[in-house]
Amino acid sequence: MQLADTHTHLYLPEFDNDRDEMISRALACGVEKMLMPNIDINSVEPMLEAANRYKGICLPMIGLHPTSVGDDYPEQLKRIFDLYDKYNFFAIGEIGIDLYWDKSHLKEQLQAMRQQVAFAIGKNLPVVVHSRESFPEVFSVLEEFRGEKLSGVLHAFSGTTADAERAVEMGFMLGIGGPVTYKNSRTVEVVRAAGIRNIVLETDSPWLSPVPYRGRRNESSYIALINRKIAEIFGINEEESARMTFENSCRLFNI
Repeated sequence: MQLADTHTHLYLPEFDNDRDEMISRALACGVEKMLMPNIDINSVEPMLEAANRYKGICLPMIGLHPTSVGDDYPEQLKRIFDLYDKYNFFAIGEIGIDLYWDKSHLKEQLQAMRQQVAFAIGKNLPVVVHSRESFPEVFSVLEEFRGEKLSGVLHAFSGTTADAERAVEMGFMLGIGGPVTYKNSRTVEVVRAAGIRNIVLETDSPWLSPVPYRGRRNESSYIALINRKIAEIFGINEEESARMTFENSCRLFNI
């Protein structure tokens, strides 16, 4: 069984004490690819160290996370964009809008997202989009680039069925993680409506652990639990749901 964790921050300090063991557990569960979104200029070095240590398994992205967008975002973006030609990145991410933690830099977040989406299109890379409490704003930016061969995923999807349908219509996939396993999660209906060919699996580790690990540190091996829930939703076996979502991941990220 082949699985992909399309969104894991496994290079963060939360894994410093057992990163090798965590990777081994994931591989033992069939998780063959772990895609790492960048946060800001300071996270690039540990992310690339992980990519080098686990070559072909841990795959890096490059981007500026919306909660790291401040008055200095033009300088950070320049430094981030300058890295592109030096390394092999698989996506532009994690980018987007976050209005949960900070609304004071909305203007800057919008500008940073636009610049990174344009950069992704120019490099023929998908985007990995953060959209916490910001679907109207995120969709408004994506609409500006409609028709320009933009692809990507709405990470940690938390929107409505209507939001999901709009995302799919725009050519985006939905990133589905631990919350789909929570009791009475509305994500179940969203996933069912979107269809298995329009989703990829992710952990967002070390956060958003699935049941029965909710509230504890998340890790990539738990993708197997998320896959089990997806199989249950669609009434198929776990091998089939793994195959389909793995194929989705490979197609989206050109793996």
